[in-house]
Amino acid sequence: MKTLIKIGLIAAMGSSLFLTSCAGEYYVYDQPADVYYDPGPPPFTGAIWIEGDWVYSGGHYVHNRGHWTRGRANRAWVKGNWEHNNHGYRWNRGHWQ
Repeated sequence: MKTLIKIGLIAAMGSSLFLTSCAGEYYVYDQPADVYYDPGPPPFTGAIWIEGDWVYSGGHYVHNRGHWTRGRANRAWVKGNWEHNNHGYRWNRGHWQ
C-alpha cells in the first residue's frame, strides 16, 4: 500500500512538472535570424498562409515551417512577433483574433 501511494505521489509530481514546463516565458539574448520561406500559390480558394513559428526547445528557439490553412469565420490571423525587453528576446506566438 505504501508503495502504491509513493508511486501515485511521484506520478502526480511528475505530471505537474510537465504541465508547468509547457507554459512559460523563455528569453534569449539574441533574436534568431528571420527565416523566409516562399509558400508558393494557395492550394485552394480562401487558403490563408500561416507564417512559421518559433518554439523554445533545448535552451534556444527552433523555427517551425509555415503552412496553409482554411480561414475562420469572422476572425483574422495575427502573426507572431519578437518582443524585446530587459530580459532579452521572447517570441509571442501567432493567434486567431
